[in-house]
Amino acid sequence: MDQLSDFGLIGLAVMGQNLVLNIADHGYSVIVFNRTTTVVDEFLRDAARGRATIRGAHSIEELVAGLKRPRKIMLLVKAGDPVDQTIALLLPHLQAGDCIIDGGNSHFPDTIRRAKSLAEKGLLFVGTGVSGGEEGARHGPSIMPGGDPRAWPLVKEIFQSIAAKADGVPCCDWVGEDGAGHYVKMVHNGIEYGDLQLIGEAYQFMRDGMGMGAAEMHEVFADWNKGELDSYLIQITADILAHKDEDGQPLVDKILDTAGQKGTGKWTTVSALDQGMPVTLIGEAVFARCLSAMKDERVHASQVLKGPAAKMKGNRKAIIEDLRQGLLASKIVSYAQGYMLLREAAAEHHWNLNYGGIALMWRGGCIIRSVFLGRIKEAFDRNPGLTNLLLDPYFLQVMERCQDPWRRAVAAAFQHGIPVPAFSTALAFFDGYRTARLPANLLQAQRDYFGAHTYERLDSPRGKFFHTNWTGEGGNVSSRTYNA
Repeated sequence: MDQLSDFGLIGLAVMGQNLVLNIADHGYSVIVFNRTTTVVDEFLRDAARGRATIRGAHSIEELVAGLKRPRKIMLLVKAGDPVDQTIALLLPHLQAGDCIIDGGNSHFPDTIRRAKSLAEKGLLFVGTGVSGGEEGARHGPSIMPGGDPRAWPLVKEIFQSIAAKADGVPCCDWVGEDGAGHYVKMVHNGIEYGDLQLIGEAYQFMRDGMGMGAAEMHEVFADWNKGELDSYLIQITADILAHKDEDGQPLVDKILDTAGQKGTGKWTTVSALDQGMPVTLIGEAVFARCLSAMKDERVHASQVLKGPAAKMKGNRKAIIEDLRQGLLASKIVSYAQGYMLLREAAAEHHWNLNYGGIALMWRGGCIIRSVFLGRIKEAFDRNPGLTNLLLDPYFLQVMERCQDPWRRAVAAAFQHGIPVPAFSTALAFFDGYRTARLPANLLQAQRDYFGAHTYERLDSPRGKFFHTNWTGEGGNVSSRTYNA
């Protein structure tokens, strides 16, 4: 080849094509490859037409040969085996110091494994979350890179150039070693699950509980987007509710109510269980999607199981305001839980995560971008060692203000048979977190009674365990136990 490119990319689906165009827009030359090589030709002929800085390759060998050293090659292929297979194809053609970047939604344990394996071969590996969908990839995504720290100087300039900007600051910074980048992206996606579920519950509250139509709800969400709830997801919800089908009726009313998922919400929930962190809202959001998939069974059950039929009565404006404040409070709990999980994972994997920096990376380009995230950045600027967002002075006063309206909204939903699993689990967590003495003392007594699992006492040092022969027949032998 006559000239060598700055950057290589494998995988020309929607995200890959748009990211290539974004990179080229910022003055970098790119060489691209796709397993189905006709896609390369179509891309060069159509979307990349007339762009001299974008070239195509019809083989892995051609791609690698067309890159400046140290080579920087980004993979945007399906997570799992396809990533390993693509890496295996690249390995014979790479040299020490070259860098492979996985930009897909890979599970963080796979990223940890790949980083270690490639380091042993003298290669650098970066696992980076990329959020923002098609629009973000084209015009500025949120980018969350982690992996071998030696790779950061190689990709920093390109990544920060193409990333979204919040107040002029790139929504991209180094997250941490091995799987940290993909872990942060996983938690981002889990929080996205929670945000979407909370918005869906507010929508159903207004639709089924208050009898509101799409046009009315559009006005509510558009108004909410002017204040504390200003965010991409609230904005697109307002847009969706205003969209008409060809017959002039709201399109949203014609969409089947079964939700899909790609696994990142489930991964977040499983990681929370592994870490012993009560990330309850994201868990409920995942289960809500599972319940939505039981469409036929739900339709049958709706004909058999009856609940309250009456619509809500009272001041509609006041009820909607209660709902708005309840949504804000629930959202705060969701992010608080997500940050609890990040902190626990950082301790286990020895990642030095910049929590305020993560909020800044999420402020632009990504799906959960919102004004709200600026408040999280400010909270960690005030106190880098903050243990929980709920304890920050700003969030504390918001929760105090929202608490009564939040309770009224959840109570109204329960009284009128409107399912609000995310709203209610957020409230339950809030009440549990602020309770100095939970009923786990009884639970420990029960476990000791039937299984000799032991318990600790208030009048003894932590870590000293006791067993009681509750029946007089059980003996004094206790079983082993563990703490989550």
